[in-house]
Amino acid sequence: MSSLTSPMQLRTVRNMREISLSQAVNEALAEEMRRDERVFIIGEDVAEAGTPFKILSGLVEEFGTERVVDTPIAEPGFMGLAVGAAMTGMRPVVDLMFGDFLYLVMDQLCNQAAKTHYMSGGKLNVPLVLRTNMGATRRSAAQHSQSLQALVAHIPGLKVAMPSSAYEAKGLLKTAIRDDNPVVIFEDKLMYQDKAPVPEEEYLIPFGEAKVLRAGTDITLIGTSSMRQVCEKAAETLAGDGIDAEVIDPRTIVPLDEATLIESAMKTSRAIVVDEGHQSYGVTAEIAARIAEKAFYHLDAPVMRMGAMDVPIPFSPALEDLTVPTPERVVELARRMMAGDI
Repeated sequence: MSSLTSPMQLRTVRNMREISLSQAVNEALAEEMRRDERVFIIGEDVAEAGTPFKILSGLVEEFGTERVVDTPIAEPGFMGLAVGAAMTGMRPVVDLMFGDFLYLVMDQLCNQAAKTHYMSGGKLNVPLVLRTNMGATRRSAAQHSQSLQALVAHIPGLKVAMPSSAYEAKGLLKTAIRDDNPVVIFEDKLMYQDKAPVPEEEYLIPFGEAKVLRAGTDITLIGTSSMRQVCEKAAETLAGDGIDAEVIDPRTIVPLDEATLIESAMKTSRAIVVDEGHQSYGVTAEIAARIAEKAFYHLDAPVMRMGAMDVPIPFSPALEDLTVPTPERVVELARRMMAGDI
């Protein structure tokens, strides 16, 4: 990463503080609700309980139950309400308790929210944010552990963000709330208590801008959400072998910062894409295909990808841990690529 030298950068560093991803989300929502009275939150247990992960604690005390709205256990119903509210000028933030419940709201999200702007000839917008979570290894079994970002990334009209730290979580959520298009944000549930430096001042992170976390010359490691940390740990291990890995966080998969990823792969000649969704027909396949198509003559090895096993997530801890990518597996694959075994 580049050194901090400018007065603006130094000032920003002085105004940084470390907060958790959960606190960052809470701050982003509070700031946007204070800024724009059209913003409201709707979902199960968002008010009195503050969600099962306590992310929204305190918001109902400040904004009241008219803007932090508890709903029945009826995901299709409150998602439909949010779509209608967005079409008529409000800016709802839907809290979907688990990402696995996406299946229940696919019609409202993919057939209504994603298509209304197009089907109305541009006369209507649906400025809606769907916040939900993803990720295994929390011992929540097959129906509460899935990473389903590829499902919605496949639908034209939806934007998809995947924050990898508290910094990204706040900046991307604020950008999403101000966007006139429907946005789905996936937060890794295991990262809610992870802390990172976050500015005290307001900031936004533009969609479609990847972040190069570590510069390198030998191999590119691309990691979404918590797979960013997997790639960073792998890069540290590889450095001990004399392998200089570049690590990139896409931050949003729709829109995707294709230029940064391709430029890196052209420089290093090798790339591994890591995502916690199931490997088949997923995010890793799409990113790998784009690199293979546009950096083909610069590659010294096939673009490799690593996702979750194509099995329902087991409840057994020993089995569950085997299903998702790890730094050790990334290191092993990178070593094979560097040795010319792939």
